[in-house]
Order: sequence, then C-alpha cells, then structure tokens
Amino acid sequence: MNPMSFAKITMSLVLGIAVLGTSACARKQDALSKAMAENVNKTNLSSLVDPDPEHDPDNVLVLDLSNGGRVLIRLEPKWAPHHVERIKTLTRQGFYDGIIFHRVIDGFMAQTGDPTGTGGGGSKLPDLKAEFNSLPHVRGTVSMARTDDPDSANSQFFIVFYPHFSLDRRYTNFGRVISGMDIVDRIVRGEPPSHPTKILQASIYADHKPIPVPPPPPAVAPPPVPAPVATAAPVPAPARKKK
Repeated sequence: MNPMSFAKITMSLVLGIAVLGTSACARKQDALSKAMAENVNKTNLSSLVDPDPEHDPDNVLVLDLSNGGRVLIRLEPKWAPHHVERIKTLTRQGFYDGIIFHRVIDGFMAQTGDPTGTGGGGSKLPDLKAEFNSLPHVRGTVSMARTDDPDSANSQFFIVFYPHFSLDRRYTNFGRVISGMDIVDRIVRGEPPSHPTKILQASIYADHKPIPVPPPPPAVAPPPVPAPVATAAPVPAPARKKK
C-alpha cells in the first residue's frame, strides 16, 4: 500500500470516529433536552398563591427557626405534585427537625434539607423526577435543590431572597413563603455559616403543632476566681520607747 492510500484510509477512519462521537454527544444532548422539555408543565399555571393558611391548611408548611421566628410556606400541588408530597411526607416524619441552613448566599437564597449539613446528603427515599414548570423564581419562592442531573431532587430545598429568573424551568418551583419572609431574611449567611440557623421544627399547618420552646443558650461558666497570693506578714513599726 502506498503512503498516499494509507493516509486516505487513516483520515477516513479519524473522520468516521469524530462523526460518531459528535452524533453520540448530540443524541445525548437531545435526549436530555427532550427529558427536560417533557418535565415542563403547561405555561398557563397561575403564579398567584393564597396567603391565608386557614385555607387548605394541609398544604401549608410551617418552619419554626432557631432565630425565634415562624415561616409559613404555601405548597402548590398543581405546580409540582410529587415534590409537594415528598416535602409533606418528610415533614410528618420529623426529617427536617434540627436541620441547619447549610448554604446561605446574600442576595440569592437560603438552602436547607440536608441532615449531614454538607450539601451532599438527603433522605433514604428515592430521588424525584423533575417537575419543572413555568412559574418564576421570585422573592419568597421555595424550590427544590438538585445536582446536574435534572431528576436528582430528594429532600433539599431553598428559599429565594430576590428574583432569579435564570432558575426558571431548571429547578422545580413548588411553593412560596406567605408569612415570615422577614424571618427568612434573618437566616445567617455562609457556606456553611459559622453559627447556622436551624429548623427547630417543621410541620404541616393542619396538624396544629405548637411553636417549640427554643433551647436555652449554653451556660457561660463564670471566670475562675484567682487564688489568693501569699504575702509576708507586715512588720510592725518599732515602738518608740518612753524615757
């Protein structure tokens, strides 16, 4: 075989492999896009939420925080039914009690729901299939955290401080704060915070759980009393003798 023929064959093989690789990558991207598109709900969903917790109280999440406040979140099953059901299931199991807000970025959001406090943990329940929808991520939005895999949400969620529309149709928006947003604003910032805000108790409004009594602050030991320093007895001044 002459060198020219060999070069042509080699080039054909290289081009063929490149085309196959590009096609495989394109197919994977198309499949991901299709899967995400299938998870996007209809665009005619209303973004209005009922602010009265007495209406449909079984779909109101209550968070009693260690900063002394109570946050009420309207859950919207019509936006993301499986995610709402997951939140309610874990809440009634007591899963969220004692969990910290482990990732809190000023001007962005406060994230919680990881029992390990590292951002890499979750519940023992299987991950959820994405339920992306057309609802915008505005102030007070409650949305599900996930990895790069669209179908990896499990137990972690975040509350948005300010609008971030870049999250729309990429994270499952399942509810909104209807009371206590000022309490959310007081969640301690950090990744993780040095003194994180904790969920003392998560409950469903219909269950009428009382506000938990926050634990007393740790007792501060009084400073040790210094030991007395031994000193020599004072020498009395010599008495002046009378003549």
